[in-house]
Amino acid sequence: MTSLPNVQRLLHAADRMSTWTGKTFAWLIVALMLVVCAEVFKRYALNAPTAWIYDANNMMYGTLFMMCGAYALCQDAHVRGDFLYGSMKPRTQATLDLVLYVVFFLPGVCALTWSGWSYFQDSLAMREQTFNATPIPLYPFKFIIPLSGAVVLLQGIAEIIRCIVCLKTGTWTPRLKDAEEMDVVEEQLAASTYVDEKSKQEAIAKAHAIDEAARQRGTGNVGSAS
Repeated sequence: MTSLPNVQRLLHAADRMSTWTGKTFAWLIVALMLVVCAEVFKRYALNAPTAWIYDANNMMYGTLFMMCGAYALCQDAHVRGDFLYGSMKPRTQATLDLVLYVVFFLPGVCALTWSGWSYFQDSLAMREQTFNATPIPLYPFKFIIPLSGAVVLLQGIAEIIRCIVCLKTGTWTPRLKDAEEMDVVEEQLAASTYVDEKSKQEAIAKAHAIDEAARQRGTGNVGSAS
């Protein structure tokens, strides 16, 4: 497949965009934690609760949840029932994924994006606010609905292309690697001063063996596919 390198660059460009979006909005976790801690201190130590904090927390958490969806998709991190999927050959997996993307994903996400845009426009037109003693604007949060839908849709199109490539080549194209749990485990063990070097290496090797076995189950022995 002569155009495979170009397709791979296109897929990695989509992965990079989704990764950047997910990591950027992931900082909302820090903001959410600081806001909650400040509100707990104000409420119980100063007896001065904030009227709008509950709505703000919901908006931040909702934004985090929606805007990180494309990142989870590009890292193949969404939960799937892989009792049978993991034992399938790559072409069978790609066929199943492609059907599900076309039948369920595309209509659902397109409807979400289209309806979310109309929902946002109505909210913006009336300058919608929350219902509490100190109202805050609601329409910026509702803009996140079509925005997140568009980002997930772009990543979904990349996943559909990935399925088509797999159907032609018999193997899954590699994803853009990001930091994984195994990387964190290795770094923590390497920096530990409470474990001797031999034990560190044995623990890291065992962890990698478990991770590799899980990957083989998840990919259905990609290397043996034709």
